[in-house]
Amino acid sequence: MSNPGESNTAPIENKAQLIDVLAKGCKPQEAWRIGTEHEKFGFRLPERARGDLKPFAPPAYEPEGVEALLTALEGPDWQAIRDNGHIIGLKGAGAHKGRSISLEPAGQFELSGAPVRTLQETEQEMIAHFQQISGPARELGLGFAPLGFQPLWPRDAMPWMPKSRYAIMRRYMPKVGRRGLDMMTRTCTVQVNLDFSSEADMARKMRVSLALQPLITALMANSPFAEGKPTGRLSNRAYIWLDTDNQRSGQPTPFFEEGFGFERYVDWALDVPMYFVNRDGHNLDVAGCSFRKWLAGEQQEPLMGLRPTLGDFEDHLTTLFPDVRLKQFLEMRGADAGNPSMMIAQSAFWVGLFYDPDVLAEVEQLVKEQPWLQYQSLAELVVEKAMDAPFLGGLRPLAKRVLELSERGLKARNYGEEYYLAPLYEIADGAKTQAERWLEQYYGAWREDVRPIFQAADISL
Repeated sequence: MSNPGESNTAPIENKAQLIDVLAKGCKPQEAWRIGTEHEKFGFRLPERARGDLKPFAPPAYEPEGVEALLTALEGPDWQAIRDNGHIIGLKGAGAHKGRSISLEPAGQFELSGAPVRTLQETEQEMIAHFQQISGPARELGLGFAPLGFQPLWPRDAMPWMPKSRYAIMRRYMPKVGRRGLDMMTRTCTVQVNLDFSSEADMARKMRVSLALQPLITALMANSPFAEGKPTGRLSNRAYIWLDTDNQRSGQPTPFFEEGFGFERYVDWALDVPMYFVNRDGHNLDVAGCSFRKWLAGEQQEPLMGLRPTLGDFEDHLTTLFPDVRLKQFLEMRGADAGNPSMMIAQSAFWVGLFYDPDVLAEVEQLVKEQPWLQYQSLAELVVEKAMDAPFLGGLRPLAKRVLELSERGLKARNYGEEYYLAPLYEIADGAKTQAERWLEQYYGAWREDVRPIFQAADISL
């Protein structure tokens, strides 16, 4: 989830301004870039545990926790982002310009990568980030594991970060779904952000990527445990999202309809209830209020006397959680966090499909072989069985067809990126998902003890 930034204070006069917020994302193909974001769970190294600092426990904000780590990383190239005086993120400068580090609600550590041209640059950025946090993390007795769902600790054992928007969401989430607080505190994801050239190009990519999100969820499944036990689901993270807040998440039907474009996304966004507005550097709780009614001048108690600005709308866009989110780029949001090669593979998957126009046309025809409803229902089925979920013709054959198209798209880019798809090809060919490999360890060498997963997955070694 994004860090706070400077808001556009221009008043909203008409809907065209809101459409233009999205349309400004259109770029010529030569300017298309790749932005990868990934989250990971911090945990207390057992050899450094003592007193209240329990082995494998998620680090609190303080003491000897997330605040100390952010402070240790702060410097000329990483400038502090603060919320009510608390350091809650870092903005990159110099060699790290375009990157940021942010905190999810329970301290999940997120790198939002800079827009880069190639997947090799994505890989270098990821390795550099892991190396950067490794030393300070070890000094604090912390490790970091990218897993889709917290495998050991219950929700009430998870800490809360002092980020004001999270306090608003914490109060509001239980009103709109049963698992919203679990989404906030116990999930981690990896996503890739990709560009579009026009409204029509955006719409095609939106429909294709929404249809294929369940496939990438299955390929990337990496969350089979909760509270120390197998859940019977291979992507517990995806299960959590099925009952978080269905007004703002999932696969909204209007996105699949012909004629979908910037205006329809704006219309959908205006009908999603708000969380907050920022005034004078403070987030005001307006959760549940209607942005559409606010624009129409209808009186809503928390918004009395406030005029909507473009910055308010831009902030509102960051609080929408469909499987594919539109801002001035498209965010693919359907994958569990996983090991580094898998997280880069997820970026490669989408880059190959979307950054060659001929491949995009072919994959668009491929997904049209099934009605959109099939893909929407598949989102629930892959939660439990991942690649073994029932699908006409089988998910593995579908994965192979899609991966072959992605590979062709990557080869057309001529950067030598296609080898990043190898981990996904292995799973499509019958290899176990990450989740199934963890389960194999759990019932084997770990003797039904989930705790070894933290150090087995640790990227800060």
